[in-house]
Amino acid sequence: MSSTDSSSQYYNSSFQQYDSSTPPPPPPKPGTPSRGPPLPPPPNTQPQLNPTNAYANTQSQIALPGLGWLPSIVQDLSTNDLKRLLEDPDLQATLLNDHENTHPSIPASQDALRRILDSNLQMASSLQQVESRLAHQRQATQSRLIALRALEQQHKSKIVETEDTLKGFSPMALYQRLSASAQEQDALVKGIEDSFLDDGALAPDREVQEFVRRLRDAKRVAFLRNQRKERWDEGRVGGWR
Repeated sequence: MSSTDSSSQYYNSSFQQYDSSTPPPPPPKPGTPSRGPPLPPPPNTQPQLNPTNAYANTQSQIALPGLGWLPSIVQDLSTNDLKRLLEDPDLQATLLNDHENTHPSIPASQDALRRILDSNLQMASSLQQVESRLAHQRQATQSRLIALRALEQQHKSKIVETEDTLKGFSPMALYQRLSASAQEQDALVKGIEDSFLDDGALAPDREVQEFVRRLRDAKRVAFLRNQRKERWDEGRVGGWR
C-alpha cells in the first residue's frame, strides 16, 4: 500500500469521526456523577463489625491439618492404646488441647473464639453496670414520684380548704349579702315609720326630732344599699361584671 492510499484512508476516517452533520453527544446532566474513583464515605460513619463474620474470616485464614495428620504422640502408641483413645472422647479432647502435640490450627481457632468470648463478657459486664444504674435511677424516680403525688394531694386539700374559707367572699355570696341587707334596711325604715304613725298621741318636739333623725339615717343607709345593688345589677361594679 502506498503512502498516498494511507493518507487518503486516514483523511477519510478523520472526516467520518468529525463529521459536522452528526450532532455532538449531549453534555452530562447536572447532578449526574461522573465516572471515576468511588467517593469517600460521609464523615462520622463507622463500619458495623459483625463478630460472626470476623470469626469466619479468621477461620478461613487458618491452615487446616493435612490429610492423614495425627499428633506425634499417637504415632508411637500401641494398638490397644489407640483403641482406648478412640473409645474415650475426653481423652481425645485432652490430646487435641495439648499445645505440644496438637496442630497449630486448633489453638489459633480457639484464640479467635476466645477473643470473641472475652468481648462478649466485657459487653455483658457493661450491660450489667448499665442495668444496675438504670435500676437505681428507676427506684429514685419512683420515690420522687410518690413524694410528688403526696404533695399534689396536700396541694389539692389546701385548695379545697382555701375555697371553703373564701366561699363567704365569693361574688354570689357578696351579692346575696347585699340584697339581704338592702331588704333588711327597707324593712327597718318601714318599721320606724309604722311605729311613729301608730302612736296617736301627740309627741313632744324632742321625740319628733329623734324620729326624724332615725328615719333620715335609716333612709340614707337604705338608699346607699339600694344604689349599690342597682349598680351591681347593671354590671357597673368593678371586678364583678
